[in-house]
Amino acid sequence: MAGIKGLVGRKMTKVTKFMGEDVNISKLNVSNVMEIQEKVKKLDENDNEGFDLLRLIIRAAVEGGDELSDEDFEGFPLDELSKISNEIMKFSGVTPGAGENKTGK
Repeated sequence: MAGIKGLVGRKMTKVTKFMGEDVNISKLNVSNVMEIQEKVKKLDENDNEGFDLLRLIIRAAVEGGDELSDEDFEGFPLDELSKISNEIMKFSGVTPGAGENKTGK
């Protein structure tokens, strides 16, 4: 049995579909989530931040995503990028409204 310290940095992965093909995604770590939350706060200020957010999530969690250039991202269908980004967030336990009180208070 490994101690918790030995698990630092370990990635949990699963296979999901992207454009009809299997790709490996991993759960986001705490620092990734914090960086994403900072970008989300800026979304109202700048509409371009939404696409930057998609790139950030995919680069952090898709196998080989860190090798994609900004131009590479422009060659993918936007709905496919959104689907895989949502799948990563769900797999990582980060969903829209997470942490909000369900009663709205």
